Amino acid sequence: MREKVLITAALPYANGPLHFGHMAGAYLPADCFARFKRLQGDDVLFISGSDEYGVAITLSAELAKRTPKEHVDHFHKINLDLFNQLNISFDHYGRTTTKLHDPIVQEFFLTLKKRGFVEEKETEQLYAEKEDRFLADRYVVGSCPKCSYPEARGDECQKCGATFDALDLKNPRSKMTGAPLVLRKTKHWFLRLDLFKESLYKWLETKDWKPNVINFIKPYIEELKDRAITRDAKWGVPLPLEDSDGKVLYVWFDAPIGYISITQEWAKNRGESEKWKEYWLDPKTRYVQFIGKDNIIFHAVVFPAMVMGQDLPYKLVDALPANEFLNLEGKQFSKSSGWMIDMKEFLTTYSSDLLRYTLAANAPETQDSEFTWRDFQIRVNTELVGKFGNFIHRSLTFIHDRMEERVPPLHALSETDNTFLAKLEEMALDIKNHYEHFQLRRVALLLMELSHLANTYFDHKKPWVLLKEKENREALETCLHICLIAIRTMALVAFPILPESAEKIWKMLGNTTSLGVQNWSLVMKEELTVGKELPEPKPLFAKIEDEQIEKESAKLQKTLTPEVAVAPKKAEIVYDDFSKLDLRVGKIEHVEKVAKSEKLLKLSIDLGFEKRTIVSGIALHFKEIEKLLGKQVIVVANLKPVKLMGITSEGMVLAAHDGGLLELPTLADLPPGSTVS
Repeated sequence: MREKVLITAALPYANGPLHFGHMAGAYLPADCFARFKRLQGDDVLFISGSDEYGVAITLSAELAKRTPKEHVDHFHKINLDLFNQLNISFDHYGRTTTKLHDPIVQEFFLTLKKRGFVEEKETEQLYAEKEDRFLADRYVVGSCPKCSYPEARGDECQKCGATFDALDLKNPRSKMTGAPLVLRKTKHWFLRLDLFKESLYKWLETKDWKPNVINFIKPYIEELKDRAITRDAKWGVPLPLEDSDGKVLYVWFDAPIGYISITQEWAKNRGESEKWKEYWLDPKTRYVQFIGKDNIIFHAVVFPAMVMGQDLPYKLVDALPANEFLNLEGKQFSKSSGWMIDMKEFLTTYSSDLLRYTLAANAPETQDSEFTWRDFQIRVNTELVGKFGNFIHRSLTFIHDRMEERVPPLHALSETDNTFLAKLEEMALDIKNHYEHFQLRRVALLLMELSHLANTYFDHKKPWVLLKEKENREALETCLHICLIAIRTMALVAFPILPESAEKIWKMLGNTTSLGVQNWSLVMKEELTVGKELPEPKPLFAKIEDEQIEKESAKLQKTLTPEVAVAPKKAEIVYDDFSKLDLRVGKIEHVEKVAKSEKLLKLSIDLGFEKRTIVSGIALHFKEIEKLLGKQVIVVANLKPVKLMGITSEGMVLAAHDGGLLELPTLADLPPGSTVS
C-alpha cells in the first residue's frame, strides 16, 4: 500500500556555512530516506529551509556590518548552493522570513493563549543604557554563576558547560560595547510547558525511538516549567497583540513552525494552496523528522507541546532519528578556530558521492563518530574503487569487449548461479530493511559485502576461461547475464547514498530513463532485455593518491597554529591576592561523563591528603576520557564547593585554552598534594 511520508530536516540557521557534521547529522540521512521511499513508490514530501530569526542573527549581522536581512540572504544562498552540490533532493527548501511564515506563527501563539497555555508576566531584564535597548542571550557576557569564568555567554558557559538565564550572570555587560548592564522591568509571555507534562509522557510511551533520544527527553519532561517565548527585539515575528511594539516571538518558538509554513509555500508554488493539509492534517501521514542531538529538546518536547495546544489537528512527529555529532580528526568542527573543511572547496576537488558514501559509512547514529582524511582515502580506494566500482567496470568491460556490446542470453542455471542470485535478493532485502530504519552505516557495510560477493562470483566463474572453449558459450553468457543482474541490483540499492554514480551505472546498462523515478520492486523483478545494446563503460571512481591526502592533512593541521585572538589582560592584583589560592598537584583516579550533559566530566582526584570529586567542563575536548586516568593536574584546592548538575564539585582543575582548543597542564614527578606556587 502506498504510504504518505512527510520528511523534514532541521532548519539550518542562516548564520554561517554548513559543514560535514551538519550533513552527517541530519541532511544526508534525510535525503537517503527520501530517495529510498520514492523508490518504494510512496508519496514523499521532503521539506527544509533556512531558520532566519533570532538574537544570534542580529549579533552576527552587526559584527559583519550587514542588516539582518542582508545577512540571512547571504547565508541562505551559500547553504542552498551546498545542498545542491551535495545532491540533497528537497521537494522544497524555503525560509522563515517569507510572508507566509508570520501569520501561521502568530496563529499558533494566539491559539495557545486562547486555550490558557500562554501566561503574561512582568519580569526584570538586562538593559544597556548606552545602547538604549534590552539585551538577551548572545548579546550578554559576564562571569559564570557556577565556575566564575569571566567570558560566559548569556545562555551558557563555554568553560563548565552550565546553562542558565542571562540574569544569572555575575557582572553582566554588553558584548558589543563592554558596558555594564542594569535591570529594568519589561513584559514577556511564557509558554506553560508544565501543563503538557502528562500528555507528553503518554505520547512518548507510544514511540519506539532510539535510546539516546528517549533517555535525553524523559528527565527534561519531568522538570518542565514555563518558558519565555518573546524577546525585546525588532528582528523576528511580531507579537500579535496590542501595545506590544518592540516584542517578537522567540526564534525557538517560530522556527519549528517553519516546517508548516514552508510546506504551505510549496503548495502555493504548485498552484494548490490547500495541498499542504494533505500532509500536516492527515493522521495517516507518516511524519519523520531528521535532526542532530542538539535539537532533540525542541523537536521532541517543545514543538510537540505547541502542536498539542492547537485547535487544528497538526501531525505530531512519528519518528525522530536524531544523530550524534561528527567530529573532524578527533576534534569538534569549529569555524572560529578554523578546524573545519570548506565544503564548497572540497566539492570542487572530489565528487559529492565520495563524501556522501564516507559520511554514510561513518554516520554518527548511536554515538559520536569522525571524519579523517585517511579514512576518506581508504573508503574511496579500497571500497568504492577496489570493490564496488571494480566489479561493475570489469564485468561491463568484458561484455563490451567480448560479447558484442549486448546483453547476453540466460540459459540453464548452475547451483553456483542459483546460490548467487538467491544471496543477491536476500542482501537487497536486508539493505531495504536498514534504509527503512535509518541505518546508513549498516547499508554502507552491506553494499561492500554485496560488492565482495559479486567479485567472488565473477572470479569463481572465470569468464575469461569459459571464453576459450565454444562448448562453454552458454555458461559464459549465463554468467555475464547474471553479472548484469548484480550490477543493476547494486545500482538500485546504492542509489539513495550514491545517486550520481547509480545513475551512471543505470545508463551503462542501456537505460535512457532516470533510476530515481523507478520502482524498487519492479526493478528487482524485471527481466533483462536480451540483445539490448550497452554503451561503452567508464570508470566510476578514481583512486586518491597519498600525496593528495598528505596535502589535505597538512592544510588542516595549519589551523592548529592560527593567529590567536589573545584574551584581554585582567585587572592587576597584588601578591596577597594570589597567595590566597591553594594550588595542589592532584592525580586523576576516576573519570566519567555527567548524565544529561555533553560538556561535563566527573573526576575523582587524589590530593595526597584527601580525595575530592571535581566536576569539570572539559568533556568536549577529550574524546577518549579514559586517557585522563593517571594524569597529574593542578587543582585549586580551597575553592568553595558548588553544585553542578546535582553533583557537589570540590575544587577546580586548571586548564589553558584559546577559545577553541583546550589543554590540561600536567606534572610528571611530584606526588599528589604537592604545592604549586
